[in-house]
Amino acid sequence: MPATVIMPALELAQETGKVLKWLKSPGDSVRKGEPIVEIETDKVTVEVEAPASGVLGEVSAQPGDVVPVGKTIALIFGVGETAAPAPAAPVVPGAPEPGVVKASPLARRIAEQHGVDIAQVKTASGRVEKADVLAYVERQKGAAGNGAAARIAAASPKARRLAAERGVDLRVVRGSGPDGAVLAADVPAAPAAPRPEAVAGVGNVWRIMAERMTASWTTAPHFYLVREVNASRLVTWRERASKLTGARITYTDLLVRLVAAALVQHPRVNVAWKDGAIVPNAEINVGLAVAIDDGLVVPVLHRADTLSLAEIATRREDLVTRAQAGRLRPADIQAGGFTLSNLGMYGVDAFNAIVNPPQAAILAVGRMADRVLAVNGQPAVQPTMVLTLSCDHRALDGARAARFLGALADVIEEPLALLV
Repeated sequence: MPATVIMPALELAQETGKVLKWLKSPGDSVRKGEPIVEIETDKVTVEVEAPASGVLGEVSAQPGDVVPVGKTIALIFGVGETAAPAPAAPVVPGAPEPGVVKASPLARRIAEQHGVDIAQVKTASGRVEKADVLAYVERQKGAAGNGAAARIAAASPKARRLAAERGVDLRVVRGSGPDGAVLAADVPAAPAAPRPEAVAGVGNVWRIMAERMTASWTTAPHFYLVREVNASRLVTWRERASKLTGARITYTDLLVRLVAAALVQHPRVNVAWKDGAIVPNAEINVGLAVAIDDGLVVPVLHRADTLSLAEIATRREDLVTRAQAGRLRPADIQAGGFTLSNLGMYGVDAFNAIVNPPQAAILAVGRMADRVLAVNGQPAVQPTMVLTLSCDHRALDGARAARFLGALADVIEEPLALLV
């Protein structure tokens, strides 16, 4: 049976994705895990990988198409399989005869529930799926009104909300959805009334970032713990590690390794707040806040506790490069359990970061600077940095957070403790 390539869901609020470019053509051989198509979401551009090895066929979404999440956009046929039509679905009372219309069983069932003649539902691929029927039903609701009212009724709920926020007249928006339905992705490109306070170049990524951070700030009760640490041993460790590995080791790489070690000791910090409950994360996956032209993304270093410094440095450089180029893959931004945000390179002494939901905490790192410390009872100039741990009080209490931050401070000031 052929494997399906679907429009992935990368965010809870994501409704659609836009096909940017197929990296493989119909008839090409593909390997499982090989990137085959570039997809643009509200947040990032990602490369979707082949779910199986075989031959790419029945590509139903072309570059520029905006497709509902979960909808099939291509099939991958195995050895001996062909791109012949799928077996006819069971006959549903009131539906056309089998073979007349290609449709999924679920699409047929929904069509029957709404009294829709499935033969009237037109799609680019020729195969009707659940999302096509639902879009058709929405369009029919506005059919009794005039043409403008029908266009508004056909628009997705998210598109209508965005249009209201931005002063966009949906009657003049050209939709890219099924049969011209206006989708959320169509609204930002539509002409909107100019706003004096608007900043040119602000797009979807920035808007989504703003929405997520607003939701976190207004729903998660934040508290903060601050610790200044002596970084002299960290400086020495970085110099030696760079020489020994030959890799370009940064302080961020060292901190990822140390954060992962501290999370191993304090698994109660490596949790998420989901549906009113504390959910432990199965792996130690550390996200890195990366600034891009359009806003902020958080690619993830998976299983960071199992990686060597050289591996962390290589993966971090690859993730940052692809994030800035808009070429992250779905797996790159999923399953993060803890986030590290380092603004030290911008000369910031200290700052409070906003928790990245559903995670329980985020570590904000300031610049490394020479400061006067007491060393063996005497004043001495030492390189230090300020760490600020932001926590969601629903998932983490002050005592547990303090113990974690203390353990992290200890291994920063004495990295050899990792060997104990």
